[in-house]
Parts: sequence; structure tokens; C-alpha cells
Amino acid sequence: MSIHSHISRRQFDRTLGLGAMGLGLGDALAERGQASPLTGFGKAKHVIFLFLYGGPSQIDSWDMKPDAPVEYRGEFTPITTAVPGITCSEHLPLLAKRTKDLAIVRSMTMEGISTGDHHCDAYYVLTGQRLTKSDIAQGINRKPRPDDDWPFIGSTVSYCRPTKGDLPASVQLPFYSNEFSGYVVPGQFAGKLGRAHESLLVRGVPDPKVKHGFKPREFRVPSFELPGDVSRRRIAGRERLLRKLNAWQGSIEGSRQVDNFNTHQQRAFRLLTSKRVKAAFDLDREPESVRNRYGNTVTAQGTLMARRLVEAGVPFVTVHWRTPQQSPLVSTWDTHADNFFHLRTHLLPELDKMLSALLEDLDQRGLLESTLVLAMGEMGRSPKWADPRVRGTKYQPGRDHWINSMFALFAGGGIRGGQVYGATDKVAGYPIAKPVWPEDIAATIYHALGIRRDELLINDREGRRVNLLEEGEAISLFS
Repeated sequence: MSIHSHISRRQFDRTLGLGAMGLGLGDALAERGQASPLTGFGKAKHVIFLFLYGGPSQIDSWDMKPDAPVEYRGEFTPITTAVPGITCSEHLPLLAKRTKDLAIVRSMTMEGISTGDHHCDAYYVLTGQRLTKSDIAQGINRKPRPDDDWPFIGSTVSYCRPTKGDLPASVQLPFYSNEFSGYVVPGQFAGKLGRAHESLLVRGVPDPKVKHGFKPREFRVPSFELPGDVSRRRIAGRERLLRKLNAWQGSIEGSRQVDNFNTHQQRAFRLLTSKRVKAAFDLDREPESVRNRYGNTVTAQGTLMARRLVEAGVPFVTVHWRTPQQSPLVSTWDTHADNFFHLRTHLLPELDKMLSALLEDLDQRGLLESTLVLAMGEMGRSPKWADPRVRGTKYQPGRDHWINSMFALFAGGGIRGGQVYGATDKVAGYPIAKPVWPEDIAATIYHALGIRRDELLINDREGRRVNLLEEGEAISLFS
């Protein structure tokens, strides 16, 4: 039964006490005092979103169940952290030392709403908008609709908090999620908001020696790549001429589409001619010790670039997950096969290294309080670890798709660290306290940035009034 469709969140919370939750004393203490109403807004000016595409396992990372049967709990052992009562996987030792910065949401769910496939689940998470019957019917065949989709959260932030200078308001790197598998998941584009609010895509450079791999320390910003015979002064002259032509064209057509296209053009010209912007994207300015601290993968170096971009003033930066392909089946968090091997050897250690480095780096630079950090995927993994999809192959079984429970990590931006929000049953299968849906995640981001609900009302291309966040409540995570 879907919790969301049958009882309200408040009703859900009132019906359960700690005894029904099956919580230990430590986790009970961590849960205390989480339900106070929100007042004011967060302190964030920027957001760094680590999108853990593929669906990370909650029971093997941040919601471990050591007393569950072995076919559920798996191979890993929980360890204590810097906050008494909070535990995490043994393969997250660096983040265990920084739990004072973290708000760990253990009760994320899409139960009864989503489809359990990457396309619809990603669209739901990345936009914060409930799926329609049409979305659900299409399932894995749900493709992006650039003009009609609900906008990516970063595009919505671009609309509500546009930059005044030459920096883009939203950046995605080092690629679009899942583009190398032949289809790009929906939800990563500006959609109804138009091209003017499309994120700037900063691409990683493919590594021909690794299948679907990328050179970890090289990124390509297409806007910076001028033809050899075209100077920045010449580009500026072309911009002035094009601006006059566009003004004349716009006076004739007066369409939103033309306006959006012109805005996109102008941004491209600003990027081409801005030394400040080019410097923000230059990772070679970072000391080698800092680059090594993040890790030598394209996702890790992309996370370092995200820090540079928020330091320069970019409001929203998204880092899409990708690791060097370790097997034909796994290079994201989609661990149908060899779940424990991939989590142990590269997925959890890489997340541990880059996210702890990011938190440390932001803290040392005085940026953590003004930067909301979010790490989550588009789904979780099944509590029981014998995925039938790999039965009969040479690969060890893993965990299947699971939409009923998953985790989200928050830090910075006014978030009160050292807390656990929500709880799941004895096998991390379903929320039993404080369920959180993707629309609540979006509402929390907007709340942290001080974006009011009325700012999310827009007119679509037909002049109809639409709400960029129809549902959702900000989670009580703030100090």
C-alpha cells in the first residue's frame, strides 16, 4: 500500500512511536527533535548536487541493519561515526569523521508513485514534479521532451536566481546522466522555462583506452574553444551586430522562443569573452595536493570544479556520477551484479573520498554555511541481495531496483549537521517514520536558497499559469 496516497505525513508521524520504529538508543537520540516547523529560510547562496545515478544501496551505506538476516544485511559491517548513535558502512571512514556536517535522510521513498526504472525515477527526482499516468505508462521509454518537460531544479534556480554577471546560473558536468548508454534520462533540461535557463554543460574528455571512460583531469567547455583566426575582440564586434539584428527581429516576431534564443546567444558570447569565467573552469590553478585529495576520477575532479564554480559565484552546480568501467555491467550505482565487489572496491571509497574532500574544502574556505550540498540517486536497491537478473551468469548477484526506500545526504547551507531524519523497517525496505518524497527534496533546496513558493508560479508558452513545484514540503533539517 502506498503511504503517500492513503495518509498524510503528519498522520503518519503521529501514529508511530520509537518502539514501533525498531530504533536502537543511539538512532532514537539522533531522531529526537526533528519535526519542528520551519521558520524563515536557509542560508544557502549556492547548491552542489552530486547525482548518484544508478541507485545507491541504502542498506550497504547509510541505513545499515546489522541484526537483519544475512540475505538482507549483506557483507559489510557498520562503524561508529563522529556523532554518537550514528553509524555508516565500514567503507565510508572519511565521511564517518565528518558526520557533524551531515543530515542523513533515511526515509526517502517513491512508493506507489514511480515505476522503478531509471528514466521516470530520474525525471521525478531531478524536477520534483509528480509523474503523470503518461510518464508511468512510458516507463523506460520516457524520453526527454525539451520544450514541454518540467524543468530541472537547477534550471528553476536559474529562473528564480539569475546571475547578473558573465557566469552561468546553472552548470552540469561532466556529461548528462546515462548519455553513453544511448539514451539520456529526462529531467536534466530547462523544459517549460526555455533555452535561456538551460544549464551550461561542461564535458569530460573521453578516454579511448577505457570503454565509456573519461580522462579524469580534462574537461571541455565548448564556448571557450574559438577558431584560430577569431579573436575575442572580433567576437565582441559580432555580438554588437547580432544584438542589433535580434532587436529588429524581436520587434517583428515578439515571441518567447526568440527571446529565449537571444538570451542563450548572449550568454554564449559572454562566456567566450570572459577571462573571469575561463579562470573559474581552470582546474590547473588548483594545487596538486588538493586535486589528489578529491581523487583521480572524472567525477571527483568534477566535484572539485563544482567547488571552484560556487566560489566564483555560480548558484547551482550538478555533478553526474561516472566511474571507470569495472565490468560490463557496472560503471554507475546500478549494482545488479557484484554489488558488494563494486561498492567495496570503487563506488563507496570514491564517494567517501570526494564528498569528504568537498566538505573539508568548503569548510576551510568559509563556504560551507552558504553552500547546500546534496548527494542522492534516483532510486535505492532491493533489501534482499539476490538479483535474479544475473542468475546463471558468471557474475555474483547484486541488488535490484528499489523505489520504496533510499537515502539522501545534506550538508551546509544552514543545515544542522549530526542528525538522522526518518527511519525504515528492520531490513531498510520501507519508511516507518517521516517519509520524504522527491518533491520534498526540491522544496528543501528552494527553501535553503530563500526561494518563495510564489516565485515558482510562471506562465507557460500558452500563457497558462503553472506551478514549478505543485507539491512538497521543505524537510525540517535547518538550524
